[in-house]
Amino acid sequence: MIEKHLSGTPIHYWIKEKKSAESILFIHAAFADHTSFDEQISFFAKDYQVITLDLIGHGKSIITHKGDKISKTADYIRKLLEIEAINKIHLVGISIGAVLIQDFANKFPDEVASLCCIGGYDINNFDPELQKENSGEQVKMMLKAIISIKWFAKSNKLISAFTTEAQEKFYQMNIRFKKRSFIHLAELTKLVNRFKTTNRNYPVMIGCGKYDNPMAIKAANMWHEREPKSTMIVFENAGHLVNMDTPQEFNENLIRFLTGKL
Repeated sequence: MIEKHLSGTPIHYWIKEKKSAESILFIHAAFADHTSFDEQISFFAKDYQVITLDLIGHGKSIITHKGDKISKTADYIRKLLEIEAINKIHLVGISIGAVLIQDFANKFPDEVASLCCIGGYDINNFDPELQKENSGEQVKMMLKAIISIKWFAKSNKLISAFTTEAQEKFYQMNIRFKKRSFIHLAELTKLVNRFKTTNRNYPVMIGCGKYDNPMAIKAANMWHEREPKSTMIVFENAGHLVNMDTPQEFNENLIRFLTGKL
């Protein structure tokens, strides 16, 4: 993977160049970084041009200037596509990554080849009760982080990943997260219920882990019911971070979705 800095933004991204192939962009969950997709890079780089990035406030994307916001991620992605001369891209997002790729699809639908959202919710129709519950859980976790990032990370790994291996990898990413970066996550609320979903000209895959929290599973099912043409998958032996818990199952289902065989 070649590391690049997206000029004029805080964003660092990595690309496995394959100019003649279709491109996939993977966007990670909160408190993680681009390395959460290591198992996807090795699998998909055989047939696709693979791109990962660190969201603002995560990994290497921590040097910010006035006006840099996570709510501008769609614009950052658009700039990345222009630089890499990509007309359409397959978007894969985990948790807040799923939120952010939906925002991109709302703003730049003609540049979306497909949308795969794991552990997310429909940002155009986020139920107020679920939104309230989600916000309450986030506040509890933030309070732990203010006291101790290690305490926060130990709690967070248990509710985010199901397998021991994924929990440990996520923990190591989590403890590198800076307390000051929480301010960026607060911006996500500005992306919710701003657009109406129109007819999509690209396929949508909605997924969650069997052992994700009940609220996330409920949100995924509600979304699929609203968009019956979407593909819905519940991954066995996985929690919130499906791609890390069950990488082989995730990769196999994603490749089938991308090739229209799911």
